Amino acid sequence: MPTDSANPTHLFEPITLRGLTVRNRIWLPAMCQYSSPTGTGMPGHWHLVHLGARATGGFGLLITEAAAIVPEGRISPQDAGLWNDAQRDAWRPIVDFVHGQGAAIAVQLAHAGRKAGTYRGFVGEPTGVAPASAGGWEPVGPSVLPYPGLATPRELTTGEVAEVSRAFAAAARRAVDAGFDTVQLHAAHGYLLHEFLSPISNRRTDAYGGDLAGRAKLLLDTVDLVRAELGEDRPLLVRISATEWLDEADDSADPTARGLTLNDAVTVAGWLAERGVDMIDVSSSGNTPARIPVGPGYQVPLAARIKAELAARAQSAGASAAGAVPAIGTVGLITEPAQAESLLVTGQADIALIGRAALREPAWPQRAAHELGLDWHAAPYPPQYTRGRW
Repeated sequence: MPTDSANPTHLFEPITLRGLTVRNRIWLPAMCQYSSPTGTGMPGHWHLVHLGARATGGFGLLITEAAAIVPEGRISPQDAGLWNDAQRDAWRPIVDFVHGQGAAIAVQLAHAGRKAGTYRGFVGEPTGVAPASAGGWEPVGPSVLPYPGLATPRELTTGEVAEVSRAFAAAARRAVDAGFDTVQLHAAHGYLLHEFLSPISNRRTDAYGGDLAGRAKLLLDTVDLVRAELGEDRPLLVRISATEWLDEADDSADPTARGLTLNDAVTVAGWLAERGVDMIDVSSSGNTPARIPVGPGYQVPLAARIKAELAARAQSAGASAAGAVPAIGTVGLITEPAQAESLLVTGQADIALIGRAALREPAWPQRAAHELGLDWHAAPYPPQYTRGRW
């Protein structure tokens, strides 16, 4: 951790994952923009300006919104994608601009599963299931169980589930070709990979269902295929929902009512680490309605538990396992620089992901540098903006 006077903060310490060194530990999480031309999955000017502003604002690594791996994997008809080469080529100039500002960039690869085919829900627009006349389609899922209020999904066949992993891998290959530094697999928020993990949405009896190992098979198979596409030099990130905020206290309770628990998430995180995942982005919920104790840093304890458990397991396994511990990121109402800094100082996380605050303030890292006492020469200003420094 940094101790010199030129860089007195933890947030502005670089972090290296495999062959990628990121300039600081303030990362932009994926946030849906729903701004691609209907049905095309193409990123455009909005995406360049949205991501470009946060790159000039000083973020270390930017994670794009969910990019669907297949057309039916979109949340809405206006989602971005990476299921064809035209989309790959449209992402390239955005990636190049972000790199030109000294930032790194990841694409979040996703399949919305049973939550697909909805309206984007902008203010003044319809919400809920989008009919075919509005560009909607039939969703798919692990079982014939709808998310409350949405359409009933068609259950994927065993062969189709295996094809999902291959579609993630093909999208990862396009991401590499587009110049992305890394990819993030979206296994959170009630989308397809999370749906398979959770006994709430997965009642399958084939190899992709049953106990936690079976329910995790799709995610782990996908990690293996994507890891191969990325090669040894590029890191792999995974976002998980560490709890569904249901009653975890009673271990004897029906798992279909208890859902995916923090204990389950710790186990899955260990499996991800064994397969070469380099960073786990810890979020929560999204697969079923729940009472969530939302407040400043409300997901930090989830990240801290996973981080501590993985570190303890590695220590038990000996020095050879020390390098296998992935970095842990935390997200969720982290709004102030001192708050973000404290998460790293106390060892609860390695990376702070700043989401909604970054929508309000694209240059959040520059303010953080000022408030935390970093000399402005070392702060992440583009040369054009130094006259406006704090």
